Amino acid sequence: MALRINDTIPNLTVQTDLGEFSLHDWIGDSWAILFSHPKDFTPVCTTEFSAVAQLADEWDKRNTKVIGVSVDGVEDHKKWKVDIESYGGAKAGFPIIADNGLEVSKAFDMLPAEAYLPDGRTPADSATVRSVFIIGPDKQLKLSMTYPMTVGRNFAEILRALDGLQTSVGKGVATPANWVLGEDVIIPPTVSNEDAKAKFGEFDAVLPYLRKAKLPA
Repeated sequence: MALRINDTIPNLTVQTDLGEFSLHDWIGDSWAILFSHPKDFTPVCTTEFSAVAQLADEWDKRNTKVIGVSVDGVEDHKKWKVDIESYGGAKAGFPIIADNGLEVSKAFDMLPAEAYLPDGRTPADSATVRSVFIIGPDKQLKLSMTYPMTVGRNFAEILRALDGLQTSVGKGVATPANWVLGEDVIIPPTVSNEDAKAKFGEFDAVLPYLRKAKLPA
Protein backbone atom coordinates (compact mmCIF):
# COMPACT_ATOMS: atom_id res chain seq x y z
CA MET A 1 0.00 0.00 0.00
CA ALA A 2 1.25 3.49 -0.86
CA LEU A 3 2.64 5.69 1.91
CA ARG A 4 0.55 8.85 1.84
CA ILE A 5 0.92 12.25 3.45
CA ASN A 6 -0.05 12.14 7.15
CA ASP A 7 0.58 8.38 7.33
CA THR A 8 2.90 7.27 10.12
CA ILE A 9 6.10 5.95 8.60
CA PRO A 10 7.00 2.31 9.30
CA ASN A 11 9.18 1.90 12.37
CA LEU A 12 11.79 -0.26 10.69
CA THR A 13 15.03 -1.34 12.33
CA VAL A 14 17.74 -0.40 9.86
CA GLN A 15 21.42 -1.16 9.38
CA THR A 16 23.52 1.90 8.53
CA ASP A 17 27.17 2.80 8.24
CA LEU A 18 26.77 4.43 11.68
CA GLY A 19 25.11 1.47 13.39
CA GLU A 20 21.69 -0.14 13.84
CA PHE A 21 18.59 1.65 15.14
CA SER A 22 14.84 1.95 14.65
CA LEU A 23 13.66 4.86 12.51
CA HIS A 24 11.25 6.21 15.15
CA ASP A 25 13.93 6.18 17.86
CA TRP A 26 16.40 7.86 15.52
CA ILE A 27 13.94 10.65 14.64
CA GLY A 28 13.09 11.30 18.30
CA ASP A 29 11.68 14.82 18.71
CA SER A 30 13.28 16.12 15.52
CA TRP A 31 12.13 16.59 11.96
CA ALA A 32 13.74 14.17 9.52
CA ILE A 33 14.53 13.90 5.84
CA LEU A 34 15.01 10.50 4.26
CA PHE A 35 16.48 10.65 0.76
CA SER A 36 17.00 7.53 -1.31
CA HIS A 37 19.38 6.39 -4.01
CA PRO A 38 19.41 3.37 -6.36
CA LYS A 39 23.10 2.51 -6.04
CA ASP A 40 26.39 3.61 -4.50
CA PHE A 41 29.17 5.10 -6.65
CA THR A 42 26.79 6.72 -9.14
CA PRO A 43 27.49 10.24 -10.46
CA VAL A 44 24.26 12.17 -9.81
CA CYS A 45 23.80 10.60 -6.39
CA THR A 46 27.36 11.48 -5.37
CA THR A 47 26.71 15.16 -6.10
CA GLU A 48 23.48 14.98 -4.09
CA PHE A 49 25.02 13.38 -1.02
CA SER A 50 27.74 16.04 -1.19
CA ALA A 51 25.10 18.79 -1.29
CA VAL A 52 23.42 17.31 1.80
CA ALA A 53 26.77 17.23 3.62
CA GLN A 54 27.43 20.87 2.77
CA LEU A 55 24.07 21.85 4.33
CA ALA A 56 24.80 20.36 7.76
CA ASP A 57 24.45 23.72 9.54
CA GLU A 58 21.12 24.40 7.80
CA TRP A 59 19.67 21.07 8.92
CA ASP A 60 20.83 21.78 12.48
CA LYS A 61 19.16 25.22 12.48
CA ARG A 62 15.88 23.54 11.61
CA ASN A 63 16.17 20.72 14.19
CA THR A 64 16.22 18.28 11.29
CA LYS A 65 18.09 15.00 10.90
CA VAL A 66 18.96 13.60 7.48
CA ILE A 67 19.42 9.99 6.53
CA GLY A 68 20.30 8.44 3.19
CA VAL A 69 19.11 5.16 1.75
CA SER A 70 20.94 3.17 -0.90
CA VAL A 71 20.36 -0.42 -1.94
CA ASP A 72 23.96 -1.46 -1.31
CA GLY A 73 25.72 -2.69 1.82
CA VAL A 74 27.38 -0.95 4.76
CA GLU A 75 30.95 -1.47 3.55
CA ASP A 76 30.15 0.08 0.18
CA HIS A 77 28.54 3.05 1.97
CA LYS A 78 31.69 3.64 4.00
CA LYS A 79 33.86 3.58 0.88
CA TRP A 80 31.42 5.79 -1.04
CA LYS A 81 31.53 8.44 1.69
CA VAL A 82 35.20 8.98 0.88
CA ASP A 83 34.17 10.07 -2.63
CA ILE A 84 31.21 12.09 -1.32
CA GLU A 85 33.39 14.05 1.09
CA SER A 86 36.12 14.52 -1.50
CA TYR A 87 33.69 15.92 -4.06
CA GLY A 88 31.75 18.15 -1.67
CA GLY A 89 34.55 19.25 0.63
CA ALA A 90 32.37 18.55 3.67
CA LYS A 91 32.03 15.71 6.15
CA ALA A 92 29.09 13.40 5.48
CA GLY A 93 28.15 12.89 9.12
CA PHE A 94 24.67 11.51 8.46
CA PRO A 95 23.90 7.77 8.32
CA ILE A 96 23.20 5.84 5.13
CA ILE A 97 20.83 2.87 5.37
CA ALA A 98 22.06 -0.35 3.80
CA ASP A 99 18.88 -1.41 2.02
CA ASN A 100 20.30 -4.31 0.03
CA GLY A 101 17.29 -6.39 1.13
CA LEU A 102 14.95 -3.66 -0.21
CA GLU A 103 12.93 -3.57 3.02
CA VAL A 104 12.95 0.24 3.25
CA SER A 105 12.44 0.74 -0.49
CA LYS A 106 9.36 -1.46 -0.43
CA ALA A 107 7.95 -0.14 2.86
CA PHE A 108 8.14 3.42 1.51
CA ASP A 109 6.52 2.26 -1.75
CA MET A 110 9.53 3.10 -3.91
CA LEU A 111 9.65 -0.43 -5.30
CA PRO A 112 6.90 -3.04 -5.76
CA ALA A 113 6.63 -5.93 -3.30
CA GLU A 114 7.95 -8.42 -5.87
CA ALA A 115 11.09 -6.39 -6.70
CA TYR A 116 14.49 -8.00 -6.27
CA LEU A 117 18.11 -7.16 -7.08
CA PRO A 118 19.38 -9.34 -9.94
CA ASP A 119 22.98 -10.48 -10.25
CA GLY A 120 25.07 -7.87 -12.03
CA ARG A 121 22.39 -5.27 -11.50
CA THR A 122 22.65 -1.67 -12.66
CA PRO A 123 21.07 1.46 -11.15
CA ALA A 124 18.20 1.02 -13.63
CA ASP A 125 17.02 -2.01 -11.65
CA SER A 126 16.17 0.23 -8.69
CA ALA A 127 15.71 3.52 -10.52
CA THR A 128 12.58 4.53 -8.62
CA VAL A 129 14.57 4.69 -5.41
CA ARG A 130 15.14 8.41 -6.06
CA SER A 131 12.76 9.95 -3.55
CA VAL A 132 12.74 12.49 -0.73
CA PHE A 133 10.53 12.11 2.33
CA ILE A 134 10.11 14.88 4.91
CA ILE A 135 8.89 13.47 8.23
CA GLY A 136 7.62 15.37 11.26
CA PRO A 137 8.45 14.77 14.94
CA ASP A 138 5.11 12.94 15.11
CA LYS A 139 6.67 10.36 12.73
CA GLN A 140 4.14 11.22 10.03
CA LEU A 141 5.01 11.80 6.38
CA LYS A 142 4.63 15.51 5.59
CA LEU A 143 5.92 15.70 2.01
CA SER A 144 7.43 13.47 -0.67
CA MET A 145 9.12 14.09 -4.02
CA THR A 146 10.39 11.58 -6.58
CA TYR A 147 12.99 12.34 -9.23
CA PRO A 148 14.19 10.50 -12.34
CA MET A 149 17.71 9.12 -12.64
CA THR A 150 19.04 11.98 -14.74
CA VAL A 151 17.90 15.02 -12.72
CA GLY A 152 19.75 15.99 -9.57
CA ARG A 153 17.61 17.06 -6.65
CA ASN A 154 17.38 20.74 -5.73
CA PHE A 155 18.20 20.86 -2.03
CA ALA A 156 17.48 24.59 -1.89
CA GLU A 157 13.88 23.65 -2.73
CA ILE A 158 13.90 20.90 -0.12
CA LEU A 159 15.05 23.45 2.48
CA ARG A 160 12.34 25.86 1.31
CA ALA A 161 9.69 23.13 1.56
CA LEU A 162 10.93 22.23 5.05
CA ASP A 163 10.67 25.88 6.10
CA GLY A 164 7.13 25.98 4.72
CA LEU A 165 6.12 22.84 6.59
CA GLN A 166 7.62 23.96 9.88
CA THR A 167 5.99 27.39 9.51
CA SER A 168 2.56 26.01 8.61
CA VAL A 169 2.62 23.47 11.45
CA GLY A 170 4.01 25.89 14.03
CA LYS A 171 1.99 28.98 13.13
CA GLY A 172 -1.26 27.58 11.72
CA VAL A 173 -0.85 29.24 8.32
CA ALA A 174 -0.31 28.27 4.70
CA THR A 175 2.38 29.51 2.31
CA PRO A 176 1.96 30.77 -1.26
CA ALA A 177 3.84 29.72 -4.37
CA ASN A 178 7.59 30.37 -4.26
CA TRP A 179 7.36 31.49 -0.61
CA VAL A 180 10.55 31.86 1.42
CA LEU A 181 11.09 32.80 5.06
CA GLY A 182 10.27 36.44 5.76
CA GLU A 183 7.53 36.77 3.14
CA ASP A 184 3.80 37.09 3.81
CA VAL A 185 1.85 33.95 4.60
CA ILE A 186 -1.71 32.91 3.77
CA ILE A 187 -4.44 32.93 6.39
CA PRO A 188 -6.37 29.64 6.18
CA PRO A 189 -10.01 29.98 4.95
CA THR A 190 -11.19 28.33 8.18
CA VAL A 191 -10.09 31.41 10.15
CA SER A 192 -12.71 34.19 10.31
CA ASN A 193 -11.79 37.78 9.52
CA GLU A 194 -12.32 38.66 13.18
CA ASP A 195 -10.00 35.92 14.39
CA ALA A 196 -7.51 36.75 11.65
CA LYS A 197 -7.31 40.35 12.81
CA ALA A 198 -6.85 39.26 16.41
CA LYS A 199 -4.03 36.92 15.46
CA PHE A 200 -2.30 38.74 12.62
CA GLY A 201 -3.34 42.37 13.03
CA GLU A 202 -3.78 43.97 9.62
CA PHE A 203 -4.05 41.64 6.65
CA ASP A 204 -4.50 42.02 2.90
CA ALA A 205 -7.69 40.50 1.43
CA VAL A 206 -6.39 39.94 -2.09
CA LEU A 207 -9.48 37.91 -2.97
CA PRO A 208 -12.46 36.89 -0.83
CA TYR A 209 -10.76 33.54 -0.22
CA LEU A 210 -7.11 34.70 -0.35
CA ARG A 211 -5.84 36.74 2.60
CA LYS A 212 -2.18 37.47 3.24
CA ALA A 213 -0.48 38.69 6.39
CA LYS A 214 2.88 39.09 8.04
CA LEU A 215 3.92 36.07 10.04
CA PRO A 216 3.25 36.64 13.77
CA ALA A 217 6.41 36.89 15.84
